[in-house]
Amino acid sequence: MSKQKILIIGAGITGLRTAQVLSQASLAVTIVDKGRGVGGRMATRRFTDTKADHGAQYFSVKSKAFQDFINEAEKQQIVKPWKVTDKTHLRYICPDGMSTLPKFMAQGLEVKLTQKIVRISNNIAFTESGEQFDFDKLVITAPIPQVLQLFEESEIELNDDEKNILHAIQYDPCWALIAKLNTSSGDTIAGGKILENSSVSWVVDNAEKGLTVSPTLTIHASSSYSQLRLEEKAEDVAKELIASISDIVNPEHIETYQIHRWRYALASERANEPFLQLKNYPIYIGGDAFGVGNVEGAFVSGDAIAKAIC
Repeated sequence: MSKQKILIIGAGITGLRTAQVLSQASLAVTIVDKGRGVGGRMATRRFTDTKADHGAQYFSVKSKAFQDFINEAEKQQIVKPWKVTDKTHLRYICPDGMSTLPKFMAQGLEVKLTQKIVRISNNIAFTESGEQFDFDKLVITAPIPQVLQLFEESEIELNDDEKNILHAIQYDPCWALIAKLNTSSGDTIAGGKILENSSVSWVVDNAEKGLTVSPTLTIHASSSYSQLRLEEKAEDVAKELIASISDIVNPEHIETYQIHRWRYALASERANEPFLQLKNYPIYIGGDAFGVGNVEGAFVSGDAIAKAIC
């Protein structure tokens, strides 16, 4: 008997966790992702001679399943506890960059990158480049606006309950700036700094997290600012963000910088359950927009989808 084929769209934490569990259950699992690497918003960028986390900055652990997984990752020195200045409890970071956790999870899995699925028909997923992937069950972990667009292109009809669940999900965007400072600047931001009622919501030095020896900031704009400036020129946004933290870091101390726009940075309105299984199709939808959200929610969503399929 041939193995049941599972196709997963999205190589973020949800897709990777789903694939881990299903592979252990001896199912035939393939992950496809339109990006050049795994991890989604668990992202670390290298530039000049430094690097910085420009997506997820840290994560918390509350559930036993996620704690067991993180304990193993900690033994492998993939993650370590970290005290955020303005948070009471410990958080976790990846000392070599947040992208190392999804890379750790992807070991041994079949992952096909730079493959964008643009249409689904008769249990076949078609890519933009013309490749095809057939499946018995399909797991989709992309941001919900992209899922809905894919369904529209595929003429997949949702029932009213499914429409209500998916259309109720909302995301906040985020402009993320990473900036290398002069090594002699003397500017320090221990434990990160959460800013309220500002165009900037978060500032951290990645050297303080252990990623690099060069002082390299990650600056996250607030959700309200990012929404207001979402379609503005990146260079204009970068200058505004740098100016807005001049009381913390002297702009003259910045050697070079890059900026990135996350359209779906945080699910501000999530579905209650950890995933949605479509009634009339062998399709499961999950991600950090389901359940408890954030990195842990993405993991729990993937775990729940895999157990449902098994």
